[in-house]
Amino acid sequence: MSTDFVKRDSRSAGVSGRQEAVRLGRRELLFGLGASAGTLAFTGLLAGEAPAAGPLAPKESMLPAKAKACIFIVLEGGPGHMDTFDPKPKLTELHLTESARDPNQVLVELTAKTFYVGSPFTFRKTGNSGIEMCDRFVHLGERDVADELCIYRGCQAQSVNHPDALYHLNTGSTLGADPGVGAWVAYGLGSLNQNLPGYVVMTELAFPQGGAGNWSNGFLPAHYQGTLLRPAGSPLLDLQPPAWKTRQQQRRSLDVLAKMNRAHAERHPSHDELAARMESYELAFRMQAEVPDIVDLTRESDATKEAYGLDSEPTRAFGRQCLLARRLVEQGVRFVQIFSGGWDSHDFLERNHSSRIQSIDKPLAALVRDLRQRGMLDETLVVCSGEFGRTPDNNRRGGVDANGRGHNADAMVVVMAGGGTPAGTVVGATDEVGNRAVEVVHPLKDLHVTWLRLMGLDDNRLTYFHGGRFKQLSQVGGQVIPELIA
Repeated sequence: MSTDFVKRDSRSAGVSGRQEAVRLGRRELLFGLGASAGTLAFTGLLAGEAPAAGPLAPKESMLPAKAKACIFIVLEGGPGHMDTFDPKPKLTELHLTESARDPNQVLVELTAKTFYVGSPFTFRKTGNSGIEMCDRFVHLGERDVADELCIYRGCQAQSVNHPDALYHLNTGSTLGADPGVGAWVAYGLGSLNQNLPGYVVMTELAFPQGGAGNWSNGFLPAHYQGTLLRPAGSPLLDLQPPAWKTRQQQRRSLDVLAKMNRAHAERHPSHDELAARMESYELAFRMQAEVPDIVDLTRESDATKEAYGLDSEPTRAFGRQCLLARRLVEQGVRFVQIFSGGWDSHDFLERNHSSRIQSIDKPLAALVRDLRQRGMLDETLVVCSGEFGRTPDNNRRGGVDANGRGHNADAMVVVMAGGGTPAGTVVGATDEVGNRAVEVVHPLKDLHVTWLRLMGLDDNRLTYFHGGRFKQLSQVGGQVIPELIA
């Protein structure tokens, strides 16, 4: 399989004389048409007529696909499942009573007393489906949104350390050197828009623990790494060319650079990083024409911007990213990932989770509703998950007036919508205090395999030869969770 990609890299680099001649002839024609805005639009039309080539060209799915794209929202820090979508009345009864020591959980203070912590929130049934969720989810609990959700309560993580668990959630490995889920999807399916990356990443508050390793291409060719959009200002540095340089001048500079790079690539055919660099230059040039329109949210109606919460400080940052995610998917980006931080509530659980829930509630509801109204939800998988769940007790940290929870890899909740998931359902369960998953229990790798299957990819066939063996997202194989496929 890696040989096929080397061949594709070579063709995209222009090694084939016939293909190079066609490409240069078209450019010379366009250069003669002038530098008007209409010319740039005409350029895009001509580019669209030619079949896409290169590693990000659209590829046929391996299996019948339910979803064409995925929006993956990571609630970094690990929200409490019993404080969001997994109510535990028994835990409320046991509030502040001494809890038994769980040797599987992290003990922050070995000499402190451990006591149960009931959720500070109340729960209610929502929609026709009766899905229970924390009452702080005002907008997500509205009927037309709640009945689109699939709540999975049977998932288990692999680590209780933030960086390791985040790497595992995002790459399938705790080591931090493997490809991100989005990189695997881009590798398997390519991009539906050759003027945009196949994999886009946004961070709301700050970089997640582990940094860019969460969206790396890992051992896959460099074409498949996530492209990070900045949370403020221009989403990409140097998105606009300098005032003194026209696009035609940029084009000529890139052509000269490409010619030198092709000569170098012919002498060193095994350097796939060079082919990726050459392709990235070309992609950057195309993005300068297309990205400004996509990230220009002034083109959206006031009603849409209000629905996503752009008119309110608590929801503005996350709402902007959810709206951008919808626009990116609408334009053919396969995989969009948003990191929402600040969920690590060891102390002051009520204050912390209230703030974080408020920040995502309205934008997330708007995203689901917007996708449905535009006819996109059935083919867009929306996933919202932390890297692990929380303990039912205070984890020996904090006092009675600062109740919080520890890290829990044995129980977590994952919220999904669209993309072929069963709407209005709850799958799996945890025990009566939320300490451990007890029904439809699956490790996180099986969830990865299920997401790939929904997008028409077979984890056992989506492999890449590296380090002496064929590697895959699940590392050593996993199984589809049938209950999560409609």
